Amino acid sequence: MKNQTNVLNNSFISMENAILWSDYFLYLLKTLTFLVAFIIIVGVLIRASKSGTEGPGKGKLTTTHLNKQWDGLKSHMQQALLSKKDLKVLEKAEKADKKQQSKPPQSKEKAFSIVFKGDIQASQVESLRREVTAILAIAEAGQEVVISLESPGGAVSGYGLAASQLIRLKDAGLKLTVCIDKVAASGGYMMACVGDRILAAPFAIVGSIGVLSQVPNLHRFLKRFDVDVDVLTAGKHKAPLTLLGKNTDEGRQKHLEDLNAIHQRFKTLVSSQRDSLDIDAVSEGDFWLAEDAIELNLVDEIKTSDDYLQALAGSKEVYRVSWQPHKSFEQRIKGASSAFFESAEALLKKRWLP
Repeated sequence: MKNQTNVLNNSFISMENAILWSDYFLYLLKTLTFLVAFIIIVGVLIRASKSGTEGPGKGKLTTTHLNKQWDGLKSHMQQALLSKKDLKVLEKAEKADKKQQSKPPQSKEKAFSIVFKGDIQASQVESLRREVTAILAIAEAGQEVVISLESPGGAVSGYGLAASQLIRLKDAGLKLTVCIDKVAASGGYMMACVGDRILAAPFAIVGSIGVLSQVPNLHRFLKRFDVDVDVLTAGKHKAPLTLLGKNTDEGRQKHLEDLNAIHQRFKTLVSSQRDSLDIDAVSEGDFWLAEDAIELNLVDEIKTSDDYLQALAGSKEVYRVSWQPHKSFEQRIKGASSAFFESAEALLKKRWLP
């Protein structure tokens, strides 16, 4: 009986020790969390104070040598999958090949790669302008630029400017290849049609050569509550449709005429860049999968951007040019805080949850 009591006492003591240690680790983790958060915030404040004089348009241009990047991936896979014996054999074979070369290898021709992932406002056009300008500063006539394009379309003015940036490349005598892996519709296709060649993955969506405008109107809703809204304009055709005022048939007709004018400009741009296209057959707002679009000459070849760029790297040195806009103080704080709390949450789940 006495031995059983001692055993129970020892068990309770062990449980109490375990609880104490658990509380200690929780306290230590909380302290560490607050300390790291404090360091991150101070670091962000210091960086922000140093870059606070930077105005809009500031950022960082990065250039990535894709050939080296892919060689690194290949080397990593060889290290992971081949035995030491096979690796030694491979190294010897590579050394032997280098010795057999009597002449130093000639440098390959250069090609450039840019990525455009557009939203409804075509907000990435500012980065595209910088990237195009950077390429034009170094590229020679006849060299190739490959743009990996993804966009469902959006604002006419934004995508019109984006298309104009691509035309700058062609005007400088550069070859432009457009790769579509997912979607390039409406404003996205406005950009894509500028390319000398358009390559698309089999299930990529292209087309939608049309113009859309949606204007909600709350006039009748407000009238139910006896709310009057005066919409005053100087000019007969200023704001033919409004959100709060009473819209008229005349205003709707004027708005439709404006849309048709934009649509005609869109069609003219596409047909001028792709003269083999029957523009009247593809400009009613329809979209197609690339497998079908190739029959309509909307697309030239079925191929993904990965396939094309890796094949291009066999004969050329491919460099990806990317402009990263300067982040504001608020964006840095939000980004740092979000990343920290996500890491802390993952650590807590891994350490304490079953």
